Amino acid sequence: MDSADDTVVLDINVGGTYYSVSRQLLVSDKDSKLYEWFHAAPEQRSLPTDAQGRHFIDRDGALFRFILDALRQPNSDGAIPLPEDFSEWTRLRNEAEFYGLNAVINWLGAREGRRRTTQEMGYITIGYHGTFSFGRQGISADINFRKVMRILVCGRVSLCREVYGDTLNEGRDPDQFEDRYTARFFLKHGFLEQAFDALAANGFQLVASCGTGTNGPPVDMGAKSPQSSSEEDRWAHYNEFVFCRR
Repeated sequence: MDSADDTVVLDINVGGTYYSVSRQLLVSDKDSKLYEWFHAAPEQRSLPTDAQGRHFIDRDGALFRFILDALRQPNSDGAIPLPEDFSEWTRLRNEAEFYGLNAVINWLGAREGRRRTTQEMGYITIGYHGTFSFGRQGISADINFRKVMRILVCGRVSLCREVYGDTLNEGRDPDQFEDRYTARFFLKHGFLEQAFDALAANGFQLVASCGTGTNGPPVDMGAKSPQSSSEEDRWAHYNEFVFCRR
């Protein structure tokens, strides 16, 4: 294609996420798969198209924005301006490897290596109070899923801040020194899976867990438990998970 075609804007569908990108940016790394796809004339490109005629790439659409950010950098060292709380290092590296962006692969590897060598050893305990949500009938047959009241975070202050960043609510314990321990932190969200993902992304492994179980309903479903104000109260429980990074 003529160099003037570099100014053409292409519509791309990456895993269901849509981008409008200049051809010049997509072909800026001549060793990449993106160059292989988009340097050719439109009729010679091997990519499939969606129903609207957009080029379709069956990859992670959310992470593709970081791939584009890497291509936009003025130097060629592969550096990407990532968010401070970014945790999907392995997934992003997989994307960079798929697109054949060697500079990005090397930069991510070096960055991840530095993160591992500077990581503190220690334990973080995650606890939560929860129950189960009930349907309209208010009986055990209508149980849908747990309800998490609050996710508690216990451990060395510096470790908790490293893992959870801005999602950590320090309002109850705002002036802790980095090397002190606290059991007063909790998370601003109520998603256990997100809490566990952050620990896994920072090199922690689950080493122990415990829980109170639930009181459970009496045999007579019509009877009232003297210790519970409602059917849902009988299913209240508390669980703790201990994670370690060695």
